[in-house]
Order: sequence, then C-alpha cells, then structure tokens
Amino acid sequence: MPKVKTRKSAAKRFRKTGTGKLKHGHTGARHLLTRKSKDRKRRLRTGTLISKAMSKRTKVMIGS
Repeated sequence: MPKVKTRKSAAKRFRKTGTGKLKHGHTGARHLLTRKSKDRKRRLRTGTLISKAMSKRTKVMIGS
C-alpha cells in the first residue's frame, strides 16, 4: 500500500496533544477586533479540542 501524504493545510490548522487528542484554534480572531468584547477576544485566544467524530478523519489528514 502506498504512503499517505500529509495534507499541509490540515497540518497547519490542527495540533496533536500529548494524550493524542486534536486541538484547533478558534475562528474570528484575525480582524475586526474593535467591535468584539475583551472577554470574547480572550476566549478566542485559547484552543479547543475537536469532536471525536472529526478526529479520526483529521488524524489521517495530518499523518499521525
């Protein structure tokens, strides 16, 4: 069976944690930040785990 190539766009968006779960950054934190509250911008800075349903496909895409 041939090797599976890493999808670079997915590899840049998702990171694997130490326990093997996948983490991604929030959307909406790039521009138009003046209208967003401080609390909202602070929440956008932290990453979050992706759902179990999406993680299986995503692990194949990032090659881990």
